[in-house]
Amino acid sequence: MKRFKKTSLIIIALVLVAGLIWLVWLVSRPDKTDDKVAESILDRSQSPSFQVRVVVARMSRPFGGILPDWVVRKLDATPSELRFDQTSRGAQIVSVRNDRVQLKADDWDFFIETDSESRILPSTRLVFPLALGGRHLRLNCGPANPANGHLEIRPRAGSDEFAGSFLLELATCKNADSGKTTNWPASPLTVSGSFVGRPQSPAPEPKGTVQDSPPAK
Repeated sequence: MKRFKKTSLIIIALVLVAGLIWLVWLVSRPDKTDDKVAESILDRSQSPSFQVRVVVARMSRPFGGILPDWVVRKLDATPSELRFDQTSRGAQIVSVRNDRVQLKADDWDFFIETDSESRILPSTRLVFPLALGGRHLRLNCGPANPANGHLEIRPRAGSDEFAGSFLLELATCKNADSGKTTNWPASPLTVSGSFVGRPQSPAPEPKGTVQDSPPAK
């Protein structure tokens, strides 16, 4: 009887150790996306249209990302993915130029800008709503330094529209309302998407309201 109990305890201990090893591997392994984030995920036949997808790394999700999204949403916490597109409330393509794109919706504001060498600029940002530890807030997240990502924009054949796609990592976030920095995310957010829209011209420089006095004779 004692030998049976001892054997049972050894088996239970081995099962617990195996489960712990599996859990550590699951949490620490690199995130695998269910599709290629760099690929265009938009039906290019629609215009204007866009989609922005935000993938949250496991270590930035509750319980190391081991819970399915339907459970996480019931807990009012951070799921594995967030997104908005042209069907979202208040959605609009604010601007499309050869070096920048701005896409917006209610509580969302995505702006990506590159320099003459196609490098992501620090002005790039994503403002979005998030349930974080039971709190609802809006975050303003920007790229790391140096930034990791790219923006591709090209004209559509036979039209005056631009089509493009983007992929980048956002590593630093702050509260969009208070401006206070946060310690979230633990790992960079992966933002990807694509768009079709007409290019926008730069806004004209504001003209002065007071004219200069004519020179004295």
